[in-house]
Amino acid sequence: MDPLPGPHVDPPAYLTDTIPGIGGAIKERPEDFLVDEIPLYQPSGTGEHVYLLVQKRGMTTLQAARVLARHFGVHHSAVGHAGLKDRRAVTRQVFSVHVPGKRPEDFPMLQHEHMAVLWADLHTNKLRTGHLAGNRFSIKVRRVEPAAARHALDALRILERIGVPNRIGEQRFGYLLRNHLVGRAILLDDADAALDAILGPGPPHLPDVQAEARRLYAQRDFVAALHAFSHHSRTERRVLGELARGRSPHRALRAIDRQEEEFFLSALQSAVFNDVLDQRLRAGTLARLLPGDLAFKHDNRAVFAIPPDPPDPDLDGRLARLEISPSGPMWGADMIRARGEIDRAELDALARLGLSPDHLAAFDAQRRGRISGARRPLRVPISNIEVEGGADAEGAYVRCAFDLPRGAFATTVLREIMKPDRGLHDDEEP
Repeated sequence: MDPLPGPHVDPPAYLTDTIPGIGGAIKERPEDFLVDEIPLYQPSGTGEHVYLLVQKRGMTTLQAARVLARHFGVHHSAVGHAGLKDRRAVTRQVFSVHVPGKRPEDFPMLQHEHMAVLWADLHTNKLRTGHLAGNRFSIKVRRVEPAAARHALDALRILERIGVPNRIGEQRFGYLLRNHLVGRAILLDDADAALDAILGPGPPHLPDVQAEARRLYAQRDFVAALHAFSHHSRTERRVLGELARGRSPHRALRAIDRQEEEFFLSALQSAVFNDVLDQRLRAGTLARLLPGDLAFKHDNRAVFAIPPDPPDPDLDGRLARLEISPSGPMWGADMIRARGEIDRAELDALARLGLSPDHLAAFDAQRRGRISGARRPLRVPISNIEVEGGADAEGAYVRCAFDLPRGAFATTVLREIMKPDRGLHDDEEP
């Protein structure tokens, strides 16, 4: 594998540095991690798209979408959703299915051990990424004393005042933390590197239940590797199936469908964004606007440039109220770029992955629309905070509940609360 930077899973600093971390563990059971979508709009009751509120357990969004496509007898592209949800969770998420001329009652009830439909209605348009106001999280942190809830609340109050670092969570990078390398290889049209990142052995410090299958791939025994991979490893098996038939690496890579390819490209963008965010955390400028910055307006997601000087006297108040925040790059050929030192810092983060804007432009010329550039806020507001300590049949916990805007990761909030590289300070009693 290329000796390239990883996705910067661990933050270099905490905004809540003065508050002891509570330690503990999350996601030991899907029921400990509850997610409810906050809709951007309600279905109208008419139209060609069936809207379904689905509760799923232990499934990714893309897995659930494939189940719905089979149930309704449509191509997977006819299924829409507003965002991706974690697999190790219980989530309530709306999907749309394009079935012209039909109504929900024209189809049998969905029967699935990990999914249930809570309601169904009609609407006029497909549900697309971003058609979402936010998410409500309720998360139990295990292996902690309930009294540690006071530290969790103190940390959340600081985040409520300053904003949450808008880091993109490790789930975007896969359990081997290299989805961004697959995206980089796709961008550079390097099929061999993409296949190695998808199928090759992982780093020794990360557990891998598919280690034997990956060892067989490294030995180029594609047939044996195909049989060794779990049936849940859908992408790996599709690619290996092509290699086992003697297809070229480029042909095998085309077995990845468009949604999966765009997910890998998003992971690449995310790794660069996290790098930029980490630099701002180190510099202490996450909640400040600097000359050359593009300020992000949280109400309508528009951006505007910050001039060298004189500073706008109203900016400090808008920053303090979390109406605006500095933004970072989700690199694409069409992305609005910052200026001056801010632009140079963002170019440096891209270069640390061996890329430049020219690579993005060349990819866009060949594969237009596959990687769209955008600005992403470096911090986001958090609201409707609840914290409690307690115990149930599974043991003690601290439960934290809060709302985040769409695209923000609850795991970032939990890192500020738990501080997994520290836990409680030695001189602190829970």
